[in-house]
Formats: sequence, C-alpha cells, structure tokens
Amino acid sequence: MDSSDALSAFSALSQPSRLAIFRLLIQYEPDGLRAGEIAQALDQPQNTISTHLSILQRAGLLTSLRQGRAITYRAALSRLEALMQFMLAECCAGRPDLSTPLLSGLRPCCMGVKPEG
Repeated sequence: MDSSDALSAFSALSQPSRLAIFRLLIQYEPDGLRAGEIAQALDQPQNTISTHLSILQRAGLLTSLRQGRAITYRAALSRLEALMQFMLAECCAGRPDLSTPLLSGLRPCCMGVKPEG
C-alpha cells in the first residue's frame, strides 16, 4: 500500500455512514450482508446505502459477490490489515516487531461468529 491508497481508504471512511457500514460489515464476517440488510440495520434508505457501498468498494474496502439478483458485501479485511501495516511501517524506532501485537490483534476478529441481537 502506498500513500495514495491509504488516502483513498481514509477518505472513504471519513464519512459517518460509510464508517458505520464498514464497522457493521466487519461484525458480519465472513458471511457479509446484502445492501437491504445494511440499510435496515443502519436505518437508512437503500439507495443512500448503495452510494456509500460504491465509494467503499472503489477504495478497496469492500468486496461483493452477486448471487442471482442479490449482492452480498463483505469487509475487505486484507485491505484493512494493509492499511494498518502502512500506518505502522515506521513504528517503534525501526523495531517493527513491536507493532506485531497490534496487527495480530486484527486476525482473530473474524471467526465466523455473528453478533447477537
């Protein structure tokens, strides 16, 4: 990841609804959600959600899978990890091993368990 990629990701996440969408999709890994489910969960119109999903997808933060007429969206966790690695690349006075606990803390978040409620 370079500075341009990082700026694109941060720009996409800098809007409250898009940040909420991304955080919601992280909760539903690895299955993802459809646009209508996202709209319902965030109590926003589906056409507004679709616009936000397009912006997040262009920034590489989402993946989508079409199944017939339905599209399921997932958080691109590898992109999130790359963004965190970019941010921590020069961490700790040249000792990147000190940032390993931060990055390894990202990996267990997606064990396929859906949030309750």
